[in-house]
Amino acid sequence: MEKLAVIGLGLIGGSMALDLKKRRNYEVLGIDKNPNHIKKALELGIIDRETDFSELADVSVVIVAVPVNKIAEVSTKVLDAIGDETLVFDVGSVKNNICEFIKSHPRRKNFVAAHPLAGTEFSGPEAAISNLFDEKVAIICESEKTHWETLDIAISLFKQLNMRIKMMNPIDHDRHVAYVSHLSHVSAFMLGKTVLEIEKNEQAIFDMASTGFASTVRLAKSSANTWTPIFLENKENIVTSLEEYIKNLVEFKKFIESNDDDMLNKTMNNTNYIKTILNGIKSNDK
Repeated sequence: MEKLAVIGLGLIGGSMALDLKKRRNYEVLGIDKNPNHIKKALELGIIDRETDFSELADVSVVIVAVPVNKIAEVSTKVLDAIGDETLVFDVGSVKNNICEFIKSHPRRKNFVAAHPLAGTEFSGPEAAISNLFDEKVAIICESEKTHWETLDIAISLFKQLNMRIKMMNPIDHDRHVAYVSHLSHVSAFMLGKTVLEIEKNEQAIFDMASTGFASTVRLAKSSANTWTPIFLENKENIVTSLEEYIKNLVEFKKFIESNDDDMLNKTMNNTNYIKTILNGIKSNDK
């Protein structure tokens, strides 16, 4: 039986372990610096047993699912320990720093810089769920730097997870993900913070949540330990997106202050175009 090692047994690493264990019949080995995560992953059947870096030479695939600011360091350690045929891929949502860090490693050809676009607002081994990646997108960066046979294996794994594959330059990836994903999390965190600061009646927050607040602020339940390094690793792109977002908020505030119903209506109507984009994407996916 082939062995799969997962380093970092949270939502993404744990969910991948569950599905690949079931769909590819791997023996799944786990590494996590938190002993409670190892214990819980064993209890939940996410992994078959704990391992360490000394055993990585004997595994077929290593998934690096640690916080994004640790991926480059851990990936280097993994590449130092693996066998010649081992596939290593990460699942981080910021790619350029990782690609730059490992570009000169002798085993760079064994590495796939990947970002599976899937997740929930929950974290830890308990958050791992089956079918998390079905019909989602897996982005692969700098595929030309990976040996073609290794890349084929990675693509087959993502297809086994029922994911669609997109190739992308890491710089473009980090810019796009800042605008579409990372900004959404900043917005949710700050919306939650604002409501907590101005609405002191917790019962009112609970009662009013059905008006749309709960769905809008859902991402603010995400782990700060996960998102702090993401914001800092991709800070230039996030700051750029925040500057535009803040400009739009200030402008919208002025429309309300001046009772400018024409500009309020025009702004919201123009923004409704996002429905066309998202509906078009859904149609193309079918």
